Amino acid sequence: MRYMVVIKKGASSYGAFVPDLPGCIAVGETETEAVVLIQEAIQFHLEDLQPGGKPIPQPVSKSTFVEIGFAA
Repeated sequence: MRYMVVIKKGASSYGAFVPDLPGCIAVGETETEAVVLIQEAIQFHLEDLQPGGKPIPQPVSKSTFVEIGFAA
């Protein structure tokens, strides 16, 4: 499966979350570390759903960039 991950730069770290997996988050000192940690978090999140027989959410989120012409 391929889930969309949102990465946000903070003042001193990078945060990552998965819109299709509420509560699945990670924080790293670098963007690369945040990506590695969110991959692990996704794996743990999905594994945690299995024993309870909960369905694995299908990835449905998408993203795109929109160009805005703005003159300051």
